[in-house]
Amino acid sequence: MKIIWLGHGSFRIEIEDQVLLIDPWVNGNPMMEGQDKDAAIAGATQILVTHGHFDHTADIVEVSKKTGAPVSGMYELAAYLHGQGANAGATFNKGGTIRFGTVSVTMVPASHSSSMMVDDRPMYVGDETGFMIAGEGHTIYHSGDTAIMADMAWMGAYFKPDIGILSAGGHFTMDMAQAAWAAKTYFDFKTVIPGHYRTFPLLEQSAGVLADGLPGVKVIEPQVLKAIEI
Repeated sequence: MKIIWLGHGSFRIEIEDQVLLIDPWVNGNPMMEGQDKDAAIAGATQILVTHGHFDHTADIVEVSKKTGAPVSGMYELAAYLHGQGANAGATFNKGGTIRFGTVSVTMVPASHSSSMMVDDRPMYVGDETGFMIAGEGHTIYHSGDTAIMADMAWMGAYFKPDIGILSAGGHFTMDMAQAAWAAKTYFDFKTVIPGHYRTFPLLEQSAGVLADGLPGVKVIEPQVLKAIEI
């Protein structure tokens, strides 16, 4: 398995025979400046979208058309993106599970907001979400943009994810200290990878606090387009 950060909250996960892109934001993403954008999305088989904000959806339709990968996500959001020209994937909802070959993806709650600007006005596009992704003997929890929430208790107990990809930049999501507290309170991760940080000055720039708060857990500071092999 390879987990590859595309900067901000965007990730590429190569798992089993699938190449999953989660919220691929490659154009206008400060972390992708000067990077090989074609390599970031090459070979994508599926696109998952967590919520509607521009830093997660701005490139979805273009990437879907360019790669041929279908887009799956919350019913209202995915249906809207399909209507805008994205290849149609699954329109599902929290608690629902979809399968791509031997990889399963379950939509789980997040605590954030979800809208898109349409005709210069915010449009509600369904609830914000995260995903539990299972394959190769591992379960990955991609938190999406979220605050700490009580739902993490049952999610940790039920899915038992061993890898956490946690939004931890603060201001819009959990910060590093909050992500560390949530990880040790609700989960038993072996590996934690922070996301949604370093992109802008108002976000946290280091995962040091996260690592300090999780002794015994492998906390990996991702580097853009550098594969983390599990």
